[in-house]
Amino acid sequence: MGEPTIGPKDGFDPVEDGTKLRTAMKGFGTDEQAIIDVLTSVNNVQRQELRNFFTTEYGRDLIKDLKSELGGHFEDVIIALMLPPVEYLCKELHKAMKGIGTEEHALIEIVCTKNNDEIKQIVDKYEEMYDRPLAEHLCSETGGDFRRLLTLIITGVRNDESEVNPEKAREQAEALYNAGEAKWGTDEEIFNKILAHESFAQLKLVFEQYKEVSGNTMEQAIKHELDGELKEAMLAIVECVQSPPAFFAKRLHAAMAGVGTDDRTLIRIIVSRSEIDLGDIKKEFERIYDKTLESFVKGETSGDYKRALVALIGGA
Repeated sequence: MGEPTIGPKDGFDPVEDGTKLRTAMKGFGTDEQAIIDVLTSVNNVQRQELRNFFTTEYGRDLIKDLKSELGGHFEDVIIALMLPPVEYLCKELHKAMKGIGTEEHALIEIVCTKNNDEIKQIVDKYEEMYDRPLAEHLCSETGGDFRRLLTLIITGVRNDESEVNPEKAREQAEALYNAGEAKWGTDEEIFNKILAHESFAQLKLVFEQYKEVSGNTMEQAIKHELDGELKEAMLAIVECVQSPPAFFAKRLHAAMAGVGTDDRTLIRIIVSRSEIDLGDIKKEFERIYDKTLESFVKGETSGDYKRALVALIGGA
């Protein structure tokens, strides 16, 4: 189990916190800091209780009230916090495929990092929200081996058994080697089949065996043999098998490094991992980049947006 930065608030009282939120938004001006303090000190289950309190006590929709009071990326963070986690990820998937062009990075980050149970929740919720199967929408927005990989994952083919099979791992490592480095051209189908079907525990063993068979790491092989979105998706799976916190730390760094900040990715990872393993991601970020995640975020964001993210990270 990972180390979250947000957990349930001890002695939580929806009446007390709900009243604070109402006061923060009532009258002239908005007390943004009060909103940050309340919503980053409780977990998502408790935020849903605050929503219910607003409806029963004031006859108001808390999310609508927040949207009318806030703006910009600060509003994005606060609304992301208020949505149930699966609903939020479905919205992010839908946004990534809406309109012209597709945000493959977002699809990869959400789909390739989940186990079967998480995928099933997303698939069910997506169809409920958009009256369209996620598989169909993904198929219309992606192509080739990348589409095949995503489709395999969201149809829940991944083996979730915790038992690992060392003999099979050796065979699979050899199959991957023969499908890529050992031949001219690459048989993407073999890569898709193994990386989409096997449990993360089994894949960990396969990748260790691969190093013995080939002399190269799985990452090196993928970088050499594949390209485009398929390469990025396969690397995401490999990194998540080895260390989800390191994968997300690298994604956060990429979202903030270079010209301009990828705010959507920054918000999505910090909000969606805050109750799972953001504490571990922080440690990995500092280990890899020799700089704290908090200081990086402070340098790339400003105002209420910055304060909200820093509060979620667990900084001062």
